[in-house]
Amino acid sequence: CLSLTLFSLNRKKMNLKSERRGIHVDQSELLCKKGCGYYGNPAWQGFCSKCWREEYHKARQKQIQEDWELAERLQREEEEAYASSQSTQGAQSLTFSKFEEKKTNEKTRKVTTVKKFFTASSRTGAKKAEIQEAKAPSPSINRQASIETDRVSKEFIEFLKTYHKPGQDIYKQCKLFLDTMNHKRDLSIEEQSECAQDFYQNVAEKLQTRWKVPPEKVEKAMDQIEKYIMTRQYKYVFCPETTDDEKKDLAVQKRIRALHWVTPQMLCVPVNEEIPEVSDMVVKAITDIIEMDSKRVPRDKLACITKCSKHIFNAIKITKNEPASADDFLPTLIYIVLKGNPPRLQSNIQYITRFCNPSRLMTGEDGYYFTNLCCAVAFIEKLDAQSLNLSQEDFDRFMTGQTSPKKQESDSFSPDVCLGVKQMYKNLDLLSQLNERQDRILSEAKKTEKDLIDWTDGITKEVQDIVEKHPLEIKQKNQALAAIDSENVENDKLPPPLQPQVYAG
Repeated sequence: CLSLTLFSLNRKKMNLKSERRGIHVDQSELLCKKGCGYYGNPAWQGFCSKCWREEYHKARQKQIQEDWELAERLQREEEEAYASSQSTQGAQSLTFSKFEEKKTNEKTRKVTTVKKFFTASSRTGAKKAEIQEAKAPSPSINRQASIETDRVSKEFIEFLKTYHKPGQDIYKQCKLFLDTMNHKRDLSIEEQSECAQDFYQNVAEKLQTRWKVPPEKVEKAMDQIEKYIMTRQYKYVFCPETTDDEKKDLAVQKRIRALHWVTPQMLCVPVNEEIPEVSDMVVKAITDIIEMDSKRVPRDKLACITKCSKHIFNAIKITKNEPASADDFLPTLIYIVLKGNPPRLQSNIQYITRFCNPSRLMTGEDGYYFTNLCCAVAFIEKLDAQSLNLSQEDFDRFMTGQTSPKKQESDSFSPDVCLGVKQMYKNLDLLSQLNERQDRILSEAKKTEKDLIDWTDGITKEVQDIVEKHPLEIKQKNQALAAIDSENVENDKLPPPLQPQVYAG
């Protein structure tokens, strides 16, 4: 839903200058595709949180209605078939009371079967509980989580004291929500996410309408509510076993590792890491995006993304001596993600999408930076040769590790770099060139060998065709004619033949 428009990069080797080719995303493409003005999200198919919930409710209600209609139709058809089979097999021997009893039991069984379409099996729940117990964290981790939970609970109670009577209502609502979620462990993660989003919306509306709390205090209260409930729910809803989040994490991590050879020049990143301040900003940005996985609250994870993005803007500003633009930010964010390879990246994105206060993702700088991160991950997953202005052959060889891009020339190094490092890169370039030349010669030699074999086979076939078409016939040699004087024994005494004479007249 977030399309990436890539421009071509034309390098000029003579003057070591290159035309600007950026990874450009129109800002309108980051917004909800329904046109409400809020930021969209790939996880919501390009909608904002509000529009996505509306579409999700419509689709869900339609699916439930269709399932009920199908179940009722199947039940009715089976009852009719059952009654028909009983009448043909001599159902008159059964008393009316027994028939009604059997029909009632059958109907009850069908209704129970229909209900199983919409309720989780107790056996599945027991099995899930066994898996969770088998994979339970160590006591030290549990103890640490318990300490953090107690600390957050105390902070939450102290915060609610400033709200007086509304604070008591908020606390009751949060306790009721946590109790409800504990009884809904068998629900899918999407349904649990929907419950959390509904809870956020209801509490915010009560604060604004019933208790007349100012908007700025409502936002602070919602942040504390999210922190309180998600600290307690984190171990149950982050990367649950019922989803494929872990599989996506491994796929993204493997993809980023395979792209380790991508350079800032290929992405046209306007950042010069040779400047010490810029290098420090890059390191801080990588640290922030990696630190996101250590946080338990969605708002704290978003804060890590925001800090990372601000370090990126500062690095670009120092490099270019001017404020950074959106076209500069996205390729640099992609480079930071490739260089940092954050752990459980997809799980963190999904966790934020499902359980963060929706107002933070729909508006503000947090929502903007988060949408760009989703856009960067989507670009990395679809990265190809054309995106980096490479030939498909070079891209495949880089991906398989057969070779690596050429390093910087020695004259492009800073004066502080020692001669040994320069010589090392020269040797690496030479080895890379020799490797490419050897591969090219080997490929040409194999092609020549194949051509020779094909030519030999072709000539042999042509000769065989000619021989078969024109077979060789051997004729007997004719007897030589005898000379006139062959029977004359003394022919050597004969005078020589007459020779023409020339007379002068």
